[in-house]
Amino acid sequence: MRIACVLGRGFEDSEFRVPYDQFRHAGHAVMVIGLKKGAELAGKNGKERVKAEAAVGEVKAADFDALFIPGGHSPDELRADSTMVQFVRGFRDKPIFAICHGPQLLITAGLVKGRMMTAWKTVQIDLACAGANVSDEAVVVDHNLVTSRKPEDLAAFVRESLAQIAHGAGAHAH
Repeated sequence: MRIACVLGRGFEDSEFRVPYDQFRHAGHAVMVIGLKKGAELAGKNGKERVKAEAAVGEVKAADFDALFIPGGHSPDELRADSTMVQFVRGFRDKPIFAICHGPQLLITAGLVKGRMMTAWKTVQIDLACAGANVSDEAVVVDHNLVTSRKPEDLAAFVRESLAQIAHGAGAHAH
């Protein structure tokens, strides 16, 4: 499966690295998509440096099977970009994996109303205000949507994301 990872400056290092490595280890292709191709993006803890493999304007959701949104400051930066928001909207019916502040981007894309979700504590309030049903659990799965709260939830987040990909592989012919 081809997974789009949308990334901006100040992402949470482990929330990018752990799922990225585990998705690839499981045999999936993960492409880092940023606002500018070739831009070097630094994690907020200074542990990770990642180059954007493509600019969001050069790709479309149809090229990918799933969307991965790490947390940190990155989702807030990305949701200010209308091209990024449109790209994310294109995953409405595909697997979406968002952790920590990741759901901020889903709020801006209008993909949270009526969905069961979780996020970082302060983002849980934003989700509720945007019409989501919020649960403070390590991982929440609602159909195609997998959300988690923080780095300590990564094991559950990756496990459920990989299960969603496996489940989704046979479910493309709606």
